[in-house]
Amino acid sequence: MSTTYLSRTIDRELIEWKKAAKHKPLLLRGARQVGKSSTVKELGKQFDSFLEINFEAKGSESAKAVFERSSNPKRICDELSLIYGKPIIAGRTLLFLDEIQSCIPAISSLRFFYEDYPEQHIIAAGSLLEFALEELPSFGVGRIRSLFLYPFSFDEYLRAMGMNLLADAIQKASPEKPLSDAVHNKCKQELVRFILIGGMPEVVATYAQGGTLLECQKVLDDLTFSLYDDFSKYKARVPSSRLREVFASVIHQTSGKFTYAQVSQDSNHWQIKKSVGLLELAGIVYPVTHTSANGLPLAAEMNTKHRKFLIFDTGIYQRFLKLNLGELLTAESLEQVNKGALAELFVGLELLKSAPSNSPILLHYWQREKAGSNAEVDYVMQCNADIVPVEVKAGTKGSMQSMFQFLSEKEYAYGIRCSMENFGTYRNVKVYPLYAASRIGK
Repeated sequence: MSTTYLSRTIDRELIEWKKAAKHKPLLLRGARQVGKSSTVKELGKQFDSFLEINFEAKGSESAKAVFERSSNPKRICDELSLIYGKPIIAGRTLLFLDEIQSCIPAISSLRFFYEDYPEQHIIAAGSLLEFALEELPSFGVGRIRSLFLYPFSFDEYLRAMGMNLLADAIQKASPEKPLSDAVHNKCKQELVRFILIGGMPEVVATYAQGGTLLECQKVLDDLTFSLYDDFSKYKARVPSSRLREVFASVIHQTSGKFTYAQVSQDSNHWQIKKSVGLLELAGIVYPVTHTSANGLPLAAEMNTKHRKFLIFDTGIYQRFLKLNLGELLTAESLEQVNKGALAELFVGLELLKSAPSNSPILLHYWQREKAGSNAEVDYVMQCNADIVPVEVKAGTKGSMQSMFQFLSEKEYAYGIRCSMENFGTYRNVKVYPLYAASRIGK
């Protein structure tokens, strides 16, 4: 299969960075295989020349030595140009340092590019970059710009499949301007397909180029195995088997509060906690933290002892659980297949992906902090100056008792229901279809 590039939302931001008179070095961050390298290579076509240095590739020792010898960016560029036989001309060449976590001096050099050679375009990326940055917490504050990349969003998937008009229709719709029934039904069909294959670029590309769902499942299997292989690279005193165990438990505990006791009877608390932290650093799981939600910012009242976790991709999720694809494709609601966990996972991921790429958001949920109470709101968001509860329903039915309790108790103006229904409003609730979760707060 050809490797045709599939456009990403972040492309526009990268083009703007390229055109800007003043530009900081870019650090592209995200989990392995979410498309960082291919996105930068596509941007490289906008330059007269493009030089990629992969610090995990064979033969990269000489490049590493350049950064170890000097922190002078002009000298670095001159030496790299000689080594690779390619010109590095400020303003005309894009220099891409991939897997930069394998060369700590190269990370440290980025600040000097901003201070001494700002006219040179330079982007760095790395799948396990967060591990290195944890060791260099203030390496480039104010001097380096970070952009975060996730797997494909539903909007990106639709555009990859050539459904720009459908994607545009969703962007223009609102609770006050719902879609027609025919368009709404088409969106639901595509939503289920997207949830099945997920947003990993290789899987989306396979499907976009005519691959079957079965072929997509095989690609997901390969991606899962490569994730497992990466576990051995994590810098910690935690065995790969323990990371696998925690990874599996996060999937099984989706939509519920994560409890250590459910992971394993044999694992100690420290190892589980460390494993969760490593999976977070790798971008494989995202936390959803409890907040009392009495005011802004929501993080001011969060309780890190009460957390849910989301796996980073719905395709990986459903493949791991070996959900019945036939049932998913024919079910009238996701609830029939997975009790709503899949819907809650999808919405959380869409909320993360819809945030500005230079300003990732933290996800929160609310649960009444009283003994015997089971009132819980799936997500609590800041929408402009408002605090808004979001309840996720996998079908078209279901009470919103917890949301109404939240609104009454906190005296907030309105809530949002995210379900398989069309856009709409009733009482003090705005309804967004699941496929339009990225539109919440927009």
